[in-house]
Amino acid sequence: MRIVHFERAGVPGIAADEGSGWYGLMEGERGFPGTLPDLIAQGADLGRAGRELLSMLAIDLSKARILPPVPRPGKILCVGLNYDDHLEESGLEKPVYPKIFGRFATSLIAHGDPIRLPPESAALDYEAELAVVIGRRGRRISREHALDHVAGYSLFNDATIRDFQMRTPQWTIGKNFDGTGSFGPWLVTPDTLPPGAYGLRVQGRLNGKVMQDSSTDKLIFSVPSLIEMISVAMSLEPGDVIITGTPGGVGAARKPPVFKKPGDVFEVEIDGIGVLSNTVRSESQQEASP
Repeated sequence: MRIVHFERAGVPGIAADEGSGWYGLMEGERGFPGTLPDLIAQGADLGRAGRELLSMLAIDLSKARILPPVPRPGKILCVGLNYDDHLEESGLEKPVYPKIFGRFATSLIAHGDPIRLPPESAALDYEAELAVVIGRRGRRISREHALDHVAGYSLFNDATIRDFQMRTPQWTIGKNFDGTGSFGPWLVTPDTLPPGAYGLRVQGRLNGKVMQDSSTDKLIFSVPSLIEMISVAMSLEPGDVIITGTPGGVGAARKPPVFKKPGDVFEVEIDGIGVLSNTVRSESQQEASP
């Protein structure tokens, strides 16, 4: 079941698809259950909500603006160096504990929105990743019960300003430029995928050329492991997002390096979830100013 958060003429809507097209409702229409972020925050049964939407009106998403599944997550927790091939190209040792860093909601954009190349850098890189959306609150969650806390899965491009990332021991600044975290286009409920989204092919394509090609069974720390280990420190709450790491093939590790330029299109595809696509656009100094 795919469930999408969108708007049309500024009015939010929700729609579901189980293989025969999108069906749903706009806010204000009779039977509107709430937006996707609302339902996630409430801990609603998304499978049930999706099945009810399938009996509603047909929705033409080509006439709508798709929004991130959760536009303003309470926490966006990203995992670095979580694939062996990415470790190898980075020249680093295999971690015994996941490398966690934060993204912030101001960096997020939706499917189809432009990824913004800031005037301060030419080192805009790509990272195709699986996103996990939390649907049930928990602290010190056991690995055995970790997947009970997942609302669904989506796609993420953890686009990174590499020169700023490497200016400090912490990666925060290079991972949080406005308009660089592409998230969507929809949420896929867990019942549609293998447990923990295991064994799904992950591809990143730059202008149609495959740059990253791997599988989620090659994650060093699996989805249940990440939920268990992160929740030792902090409560995971509905709407929080875990970005699970990128496979090898990133632009900075290539010889010569390959960075995204204005007009480039980067796509993230994961089997069973879909395709996330964004075009790169230069951000002017005027946009960067208050």
